[in-house]
Formats: sequence, structure tokens, C-alpha cells
Amino acid sequence: MSKVKRLQKQAERQARHEAKIRTGEATYVRYEPRTQRKAQPNRLSQHKSVTEEYEERQQSTEEALKVYRRLLPTLLQRMSHIPDLRKPGKVKHQRTVLMVYGILMFIFQMSSRREANKTMSQPIFMENMRMMFPEWETLPHADTLNRFLKRTDVNTIQESLIELFKNLIRKKKLRQETVNGRYVLAIDGTQKFTRDHCWQSEYMERHVGANKDPQYYVYVLEAVVTLENGMALPLMSEFLRNEDYRDASTKQDCESKAFRRLAEKLKHHFPKQKFCVVLDGLYANGPIVRICRQCKWDYMIVLKQESLQSVWQEFRALKTEEDSLVCQWGERRQAYHWVNEIEYDYDNCRKREKVHVVTCRETWQTTDAGTGQKQEQVLQYAWLSNFPLTKRNVFSRCTRMGRYRWKIENNFLVEKHHGYQYEHCYARSWNAMLGYHYLMNIARFFHVLAFKTDYLARKVAQSGYDKTLRLLALACTGSVMNADRINVIVSQADRYYLRFVA
Repeated sequence: MSKVKRLQKQAERQARHEAKIRTGEATYVRYEPRTQRKAQPNRLSQHKSVTEEYEERQQSTEEALKVYRRLLPTLLQRMSHIPDLRKPGKVKHQRTVLMVYGILMFIFQMSSRREANKTMSQPIFMENMRMMFPEWETLPHADTLNRFLKRTDVNTIQESLIELFKNLIRKKKLRQETVNGRYVLAIDGTQKFTRDHCWQSEYMERHVGANKDPQYYVYVLEAVVTLENGMALPLMSEFLRNEDYRDASTKQDCESKAFRRLAEKLKHHFPKQKFCVVLDGLYANGPIVRICRQCKWDYMIVLKQESLQSVWQEFRALKTEEDSLVCQWGERRQAYHWVNEIEYDYDNCRKREKVHVVTCRETWQTTDAGTGQKQEQVLQYAWLSNFPLTKRNVFSRCTRMGRYRWKIENNFLVEKHHGYQYEHCYARSWNAMLGYHYLMNIARFFHVLAFKTDYLARKVAQSGYDKTLRLLALACTGSVMNADRINVIVSQADRYYLRFVA
């Protein structure tokens, strides 16, 4: 196609779009599209002296410590209720000290218990920890924490994290980051690790390869709070278990069963909290929709083309041009169509749910790197919605709720490949493995909040997430901190106001 014809078609398309805007059939949406991630500059160090480098480490540690010390009292108060089954006469380290040690293992990204023993017992590290956490007088052994987690009720560790999130809600720290007054809760499952032999009866089982060899794996359903400013806060984990499958009495556990258990726990801890649950296409079915309705949750569930054929037939039959909207989102054009009040029968037509369906066709222009020609890219989306769709809310619900589901995938990526050792079990005991997983979630929670404060957010933008994490670890292991400055932060921790950047 010649350049003249291409420009002519572009002008005609723009004229048609402006005509639709005048008649009210289309609208421009003033909403910033996702910005591309900037590449890190390939340059030498900007520090001109040892003093400058030391000051950067000191200040970065101080800013992170302000967040840690501000959150710790709530966390430690809840953790003080963890049952301690050890013999009182042989207890050397209190349970809160063990919990702080476990959290610091993941804050400083220790890849194993052996590395934790080796690195965290170094004199420089110990001296810095005593300054930052005065309650930590002596260093526990990693095996001491492991033995404690084997016998205790590790669910109380997860409840401590939930209480921490509740405290942020009560203090309205995250209210501005909600969407339409609701916290967007992304729920999805992921594999934690696999084994060729069965250590615990709770492991899931499958058969792989040409010979159908048994493989044992751990699968977990995660609930992550996704906020407008980009934060993804881990909130709750529900592990798939396999106790009853060994004797063939029942089928293996699955994500749907785990979702029911997770929903019960969420409703128990947040009976009146407004959530918008975003789910992938696996959960587009009647029982899951019923659970969300009973819990009074808003939801946006991905609807695949091969799912719910009766709903798709109703959608295609009832779709009209009146229930449609065209939006210009940055350089992308979005065409929405929706149908409200579709009745979905399931369980042999004995149960019925009312759903609302919306589709989005997104198009944009790209330039081919080889030929330099313009190419049109197309993406198709579809969701089940809890609320009826209108021209006023369709863009917000699809773009700011439904598409926020990808943030949980980014969270999995960070936890698995950026130092948190998500796929490492840390213990052969099932109970201890759960405990380490919950401690890892707390450390991730701390990091997400700390890296959204003003100074550290700028450091992450300049150097990247991984390098900022390594900077904090190096600051605590490389040299002794300025004790006077650290003591001021520790003594005045309750005065600091947590403010998160957009």
C-alpha cells in the first residue's frame, strides 16, 4: 500500500471516529496507558568517593528501616500469640525473636538455611542487626527456627500478615489506591516445587514422561492485593493438599476446592470489606460465581472462547450496537460490546446465576523493524462481570480491574526469580515448609511497601528492583552502620508517617 493511500485511510478512519464522538457513540478516555519499562543505563558508577557510596548505603538502609520499624509492632504483637510447645527450661530464644530471624532471612534473601547460618552470623551483620533490632540480642540457629516451625501452628504467622494489612486499612494508608472504593484482589494458582519422591503425604501426584513416571509437587493458590500505584501485596496462601488421595477415597485436591477454602478464610477475616476479585478463565463457572455472590464480592473473570458456550450463544444473539463503546486509550483503540442479565444454568439446570458479559477488541499500530511498514496489532478480551455494564463504567471495570490480573503474574515472577527463593522448600516437614512460605510473604510485603516510599522508589527507578535489594543486603554485611543515626530511627519509629508514591 502506498503512503498516500495509507494516509487517506487513516484520515477516513479518524473522521469516522470523530463523527461517532459527536453522536455519543464513542468517547476519548483521559487515562494513561501502561508505560514501557525503561532499560537500565549502561554507565559507570556515579559515586565519586568512598564517602558518597557509604552515604548511599546508609540512607537506603535508614529509609527501609523506617518502614520495617513502623510495621513491626503490629506484627510482633500478633506473633506473640503463636503457641510455643517447647520446654520452658530449654528456651533460649523467644518466639518473636525466631519470627524476626525468619523474616530477615527473606528480607536479605538467604537462599537456604545453610547460607543464613553462614551470612547472618558474621560480626558486621550481627552488629548492624543489634542496632536496628535491639530486641534481637543473640542469633538463633536456622535449625532452631526449623524445629519451632515443625511443631507450631503456622497459620498464626499468616494471620499476622492479615492483621498487618487490616491495620493499613484502618489507618487509611491505601484508600487512595483502590478502584471505585474496592481493593482489587487477584487470585491465581502456581506451582511451588516438584520432587521425584514423596516426602509428605500432602504432596500432589501426577505422571509425566513416556513411561508415566510419578512426580510429586506442591501447588498453592495465592491471593494478592493489587493497587493503583503498582503495588502487589501478598495477602493469603492456600495450599492444595492430598491426604485423602493416597487411599483412593476421593479425587485429588484442585484449585476450585482450594478457592472455596480461601474464600471462607477471606470472608472470616474481612466480613465487611469491599473486594473486587479478578480471576483467570479457569474460574469461569457457576459454583465460583455463586461463591463470589454469596460473599458479596465484585468480580471480573476472564471468559475464554471455549468456555460457557450457552453464555456465548446468548451474548452473540443479544449483542446490539447500542450497548457498545469505542475508546481511545493512549495509542490504542478499544471497541467494547456488552450484554447484561444473561442467565447461566449449570448443575444439570438445577442452579442458575445471572452474569454480565463484556468483550473488548483492542487495536494499535506498530512499525516492523525490518521493513519499516506499519502493522496493525489486535487483541481480544472477554470477561464475566458482577455489575451491569454501562458506557460510564465499562472502561474502568475492564482496564482498571479486569486487566489488573496480570499483576499477580508479575508477583509470581519476582518471588520465583528475584531472590525470594519461592521454589525452595527450606524444610522437608510440610508444616515447617508452610511456615517458611508465610515468612517469605511477610518479607515480600515489607519490601513492596518500603520500595514505594519516596527515596527508595527513586532508587528502584534508577537502578532496578534487584540492584536495590542487593544494595540493602550489602549495606548490612559490608560495613558497620552509623549507630547514632540508626538509634534515632529506632527510637522515633512510631512518629514516621508512611506515605507511598504513585
